[in-house]
Amino acid sequence: MLTARDRWGVNQNSAGHLLWLVRTGRARTRGELQSYTGLSRSTITQRLDVLRAAGYLRACGVEGSTGGRPAELLEFDTGHGVVLVADLGGNHARAAVVDLGGQPLAEEHEPIKIGTGPEAVLGWVDGAFQRVLARAGWDAGQVRGIGVGVPGPVEFDFGMVTQPPIMPGWDGYPIAERLRRAWQRPVYVDNDANLMALGEQTANHPDCPALVLVKVATGISAGVVIDGQVYRGIDGGAGDIGHIRLYEHREARCECGLYGCLAAVASGLALAQRLTAAGTPTSSGAELVERIRSGHAEAVHLARTAGKLVGEVLSTVVCMVNPAVLIIAGDLADIHFVTGVREVLYQSALPRSTRHLEVGTSRLGSQSVVIGGHAMVVDQVYAPAAVDAELARMMPAAEPVTC
Repeated sequence: MLTARDRWGVNQNSAGHLLWLVRTGRARTRGELQSYTGLSRSTITQRLDVLRAAGYLRACGVEGSTGGRPAELLEFDTGHGVVLVADLGGNHARAAVVDLGGQPLAEEHEPIKIGTGPEAVLGWVDGAFQRVLARAGWDAGQVRGIGVGVPGPVEFDFGMVTQPPIMPGWDGYPIAERLRRAWQRPVYVDNDANLMALGEQTANHPDCPALVLVKVATGISAGVVIDGQVYRGIDGGAGDIGHIRLYEHREARCECGLYGCLAAVASGLALAQRLTAAGTPTSSGAELVERIRSGHAEAVHLARTAGKLVGEVLSTVVCMVNPAVLIIAGDLADIHFVTGVREVLYQSALPRSTRHLEVGTSRLGSQSVVIGGHAMVVDQVYAPAAVDAELARMMPAAEPVTC
C-alpha cells in the first residue's frame, strides 16, 4: 500500500507516478505496479509503452520464475542523459558531469574564492561545464538538469541566496535564472550543507528516517534530511547553526556583522585567526587543518575546543530532531574536532536522544555536494508532475497519459 508520503501530491494514475515507483525501487514489475496503483494491466501497459518510447524506462531481465511465466523487470533508463553539478565553496569551485544513475563521469576543480563575485564564478562554471561534458563524451543537448551548491542560505523556489555572510556580491543574485538562460535547462540551487546531507543519505543511509550533517569549514552550517527530503524551512534558513549566539563569547565578531555567533569562535576561519594571534601565522582554514594534521599542539587544542562548542549546540539540535545519524563534515572533520563534539554532545543531550544515534564523519568527502546535487536534480526533473508535463509536451496529440 502507498504511504501518506507516497500519496502526497501524486496522481496515482499518471505515467510519471509509475516511473517514480520504478525509479525509487518501490515496484519493478507490471504486477507490482498494479498492486501499488490499482490500475488495470492494460492501462499499466499503455503507460509503460509511453515511458519507454520517451526513453524513461527499459527492461533489465526477468524475475526468477516460480512456475509461471517470468515477470519482466523494469528500471529507470539512466542512459538518456546526464546531470551537471557545480559545488561552490568559500575558497573552491568544482564542476562535474554525473550520469543519471549517480556515477560521476568527469570533473574539474579550481581554487576560486566565492567573494570574487557571481559573474566571475559562474563564468568559470559555464566554461568548466563545457569542458567536463566534452571529456565525458556528452553534449549540452543531453543535459537533463543542473544543480548548484553554495555556502549560504538559499531561497530554493527562486534559486538565489539571501544575505549570505561569506558571499559578498551574491545577495539576491538570480543564480538559477542566470544558468537557465545560458543552458536552457532546469537549474536548482541549494545550500551546500543541504546537498552534502542529501548526498550522504542517498549514498550511505538510504533508509535513515532522519539525518543531520554539520559542515565545519570556512563557516558552519547544517543540513537536515527527513524521510529522504531536505528540510529547508520557510525560506531556506533551516540548518544555519553557525549563527546561533554563544553569549559567553559575545565579544567575538562574526562575518555576518553580529557578535557571539558559533562560526565566529569555532569555524576554520575563526580558528586560523586565533592561531595567528597566538603567534603562528595561519592564512586559512585549509592551512589550519595542515597544522592540526602535523600535530601542532595549539592547533590541536583549538580544534578540540571548537568541537566542544559545536557539540554544545548540537546537543540541542539532536534533542529537537532526534536523528538516527549525525555526520561531521568539512575541512575540520578530523579526529580532534570530532572527539570534542562527542565529548560534549553525549554529556549534554538527553540519553533518550542519543541512545540510537550514530555519530561519524563524511564517507563521500569532497564528492558529497556532487552526489547530493545529482540527487536533487533527479528528484526534481523526474518528479511525477514534471515527467507528465514533459510527456504532454513531447506527445501533445497522443492519448492523455494522466487520466
